[in-house]
Amino acid sequence: QVQLVESGGGLVQAGGSLRLSCAASGRTFSSYNMAWFRQAPGKEREFVAAITWNDGSTRYADSVKGRFTISRDAAKNTLYLQMNSLKPDDTAVYYCAADSSSLWLLSRMRYTSINYWGQGTQVIVSS
Repeated sequence: QVQLVESGGGLVQAGGSLRLSCAASGRTFSSYNMAWFRQAPGKEREFVAAITWNDGSTRYADSVKGRFTISRDAAKNTLYLQMNSLKPDDTAVYYCAADSSSLWLLSRMRYTSINYWGQGTQVIVSS
């Protein structure tokens, strides 16, 4: 079993930055790949970014490429999402996820197939 707890959401003006954190725990969480998804009001949950826990390879959605950076600190068992140049369209609940699928598959699979989820953290970007 893997437990994921997100933090760091909030209200920010367009053009601003936020950093989300996801504390991971559980006996085998380091064997999973990690990802961030988001869900805006009235929309389906969508892929944002993913990272392998072992070597730090990454993959991003086109909508956030160049603005968001996913990273992990193995010593702290924590996943991060640095979000810069935020836009109102980035407003959503952001979820941390863990799954054994490849980064390529994580970016394409339906969110209902993901193994583990955090509770989510709200990000609101005002214009």
